[in-house]
Amino acid sequence: MLVLVAPGQGAQTPGFLNPWLELPGAADRLAAWSDAIGLDLAHYGTQADADDIRDTAVAQPLLVAAGLLSATALGDVLPGAVAGHSVGEITAAAFAGVLDDTAALTLVRKRGLAMAEAAAITETGMSALLGGDPATTVPHLEKLGLTPANMNGAGQIVAAGTLEQLAALAEDKPEGVRKVVALKVAGAFHTHHMGPAVDALAKAAEALTPADPTVTYVSNKDGKTVATGAEVLERLVGQVANPVRWDLCMETFKELGVTGLIEVCPGGTLTGLAKRALPGVRTVALKTPGDLDAARELIAETSTPAADAAGA
Repeated sequence: MLVLVAPGQGAQTPGFLNPWLELPGAADRLAAWSDAIGLDLAHYGTQADADDIRDTAVAQPLLVAAGLLSATALGDVLPGAVAGHSVGEITAAAFAGVLDDTAALTLVRKRGLAMAEAAAITETGMSALLGGDPATTVPHLEKLGLTPANMNGAGQIVAAGTLEQLAALAEDKPEGVRKVVALKVAGAFHTHHMGPAVDALAKAAEALTPADPTVTYVSNKDGKTVATGAEVLERLVGQVANPVRWDLCMETFKELGVTGLIEVCPGGTLTGLAKRALPGVRTVALKTPGDLDAARELIAETSTPAADAAGA
């Protein structure tokens, strides 16, 4: 069984879309999306520097567009399940047919703008903690006033809070944590600091008409599968101020019997976690079009036949 996953913010790097735009139709597709959301995605994906694409309002639509472009390049693929980390859940919603591509990009554009505005209220950020035991790490974070915003599994938790709180964490690591790494994001996402963005996103969601997922959709709120488009959309709104439980998503992948995992562009982060937490599961990260052949081989070996997916 194959699961198709989409990464979250911080996975983007300068110029990462250059090779993808050489594929037939990709530049035209990206130009149409750019017009629809009022953001020059090609510029930011090919020419902008690291600071420009760190901007939340830019990074989020750029990541969703990259995920959709790379998935399209795979050709016909019927995964057994889909999931996304943080903003990658909007990409996953498009994979599952809950939102069409334009609706997904329109929603993520509004999400990015709302979260950037919320982040501007207080100087905040996020740091990854490598190693340690959650039973020890989480209480330590809470003692410092930080939120365990991403429970990623495989020995990784991401803390979020004010820059002062994160500085205190760097000086006072929880027992067992090997390293604290500041992330290239511009806010304390998935915490109470994002409360104002929830209201803005809820209003944006009112204009959308979601369809029910056509494949199994695994939610990063709690790792549970979601059967209706209305609930997927409700969770997409609420998750901006609630922790990401990618650890529980990977537990669900185990329960579903996943044997292969493909991470869409810019891949690498989630496949890295899967290699540690899901031994025996084959993984492919789509970083450049050069990775497409390996992904297609994995698809051929693990995709769910159409009749089985339909319950026939």
